[in-house]
Amino acid sequence: MPKRRDQIYDELLVLKCQAGDRQAFEELVERWQGRIWRYARALAGSEPAAWDIVQETWVAVIKGLGRLREPGLFAGWVFRIAANKSKDWLRRRQVHNRANGQITRESGSQADRIHANDEQTQALEAALGRITPDRRALLLLRYVEGFEIAEIGEILEIPAGTVKSRLSRTIAELRRLMGANSNG
Repeated sequence: MPKRRDQIYDELLVLKCQAGDRQAFEELVERWQGRIWRYARALAGSEPAAWDIVQETWVAVIKGLGRLREPGLFAGWVFRIAANKSKDWLRRRQVHNRANGQITRESGSQADRIHANDEQTQALEAALGRITPDRRALLLLRYVEGFEIAEIGEILEIPAGTVKSRLSRTIAELRRLMGANSNG
């Protein structure tokens, strides 16, 4: 598949960053910050947590960018870092909650924040709020960020077949939840 213009530009920015160009790094952050934040938000379930994860992700990018041998792999690489930082954050939260005797809830309730007028959008948002953060992140990587199955497998460090089956089960779960919302 031929590279798109924005992919080539990102590769150029990565090469400039590796050469010490601070302005190129700032532009790279500007281009990717929102995408990484959405992904972290989907995994962590809260905006403050997403910002913490994004910050930790950029620190790791700064430290590791010089070791990235193939600039064309930046997208998958940065999302893999964000996935790992999200997992770390979730683990720390679980340890903290257990230490405080609190029950950790796997998914944030997005249904409380629904203000859309469209019933299908409301049903989808409610259903998304009821699936686990890792399932929301999987959907985000595929349908919002547009990563291919193999790329998602690399980001999440799981086989492509596992990605396919998880996507299939997640979509079936969403359909079931949306059907339950419209019937209830």
